[in-house]
Amino acid sequence: MKFLDEAKIFVKSGDGGAGCVSFRREKFIEFGGPDGGNGGRGGDIIVEVVPNLNTLIDYRYQQHFKARRGYHGMGKQRTGQDSEDIVMRVPVGTQIFDEDKETLLFDLTKPGERIVLCRGGDGGFGNAHYKTSTNQSPRQAGQGWPGEERWIWLRLKLIADAGLVGLPNAGKSTMLAAVSRAKPKIADYPFTTLKPQLGVVHVDEREFVMADIPGLIEGAHEGAGLGTKFLGHVERCRVLLHLVDGTEEDVAASYKTIRKELKSYSAELAEKPEILALNKCDALTEEEIEEKAAKLKKAAKLKKGQVVYRISGAAGIGITELMRTLLGVIDSEKAREAAESQDMSQGIEINA
Repeated sequence: MKFLDEAKIFVKSGDGGAGCVSFRREKFIEFGGPDGGNGGRGGDIIVEVVPNLNTLIDYRYQQHFKARRGYHGMGKQRTGQDSEDIVMRVPVGTQIFDEDKETLLFDLTKPGERIVLCRGGDGGFGNAHYKTSTNQSPRQAGQGWPGEERWIWLRLKLIADAGLVGLPNAGKSTMLAAVSRAKPKIADYPFTTLKPQLGVVHVDEREFVMADIPGLIEGAHEGAGLGTKFLGHVERCRVLLHLVDGTEEDVAASYKTIRKELKSYSAELAEKPEILALNKCDALTEEEIEEKAAKLKKAAKLKKGQVVYRISGAAGIGITELMRTLLGVIDSEKAREAAESQDMSQGIEINA
């Protein structure tokens, strides 16, 4: 299945059905009176989050979604049937923006979440509704209220526990293939990965989701290379695994390039917990590993107790220890998020 993380679509809910002008005419009923029924309600446009999707490719081939109009009212005070709703299914992590592409309308992060994007119009009243003591034979009926319509942008930001970042050819795809059952394309040239890949990592009978983000280059936050197209996918990650190619001449410069792009794109993204790893150590001597790890530690300004992990995704060196460290950070972040959520809910209750 192709990966698509952005789509522009047009949505329109159904108009309300028209009311009916009708009079009761039956034998032996002298004063029949009006009996026109009301129109039915137009269909809603509903967005539903489903857990087994990870792309917006369905909206590449259909960009217009229009719900049916409500059915018209009929005689004998029969109300028209409400029209069927249109349910649009999207992946977890989908954001809905207004036509200007800047105004965020909804941020859908929970499986099973449903929102009504456009409400259908109410049906018009039949002439039975307008009957009064002074107007006992009304010949008027409502035409139904119009539905809502708008152009919107769907933007997908994948939800993963850990995100792999680094320059092209840093070994991110090899790492994902080594720790999960994902099968990303692996080759010896830059920009092998052209779309984010997700993999489930199993550690000590536990698991977490890791995302391989296409390689970033200098100026990515301004659109260079793959640019901002995929930077947004790491915004939802709880921890970043920053891989640096150990075979590079200046590993410190490689590290600083990515950190500069993350900070330029989003200050919040740059403040996320980060695990730093020197990759491809199987191609280095012990002296080179120590020298380059020291340079990385100085460039990253690591605090006491923080280390630069020496690993090799291809040879499987240091992978288990690294994954356990990632899992520990993920657990800490989940606990912090749960505490913040509880504090917010308590604050709302107090204010109420």
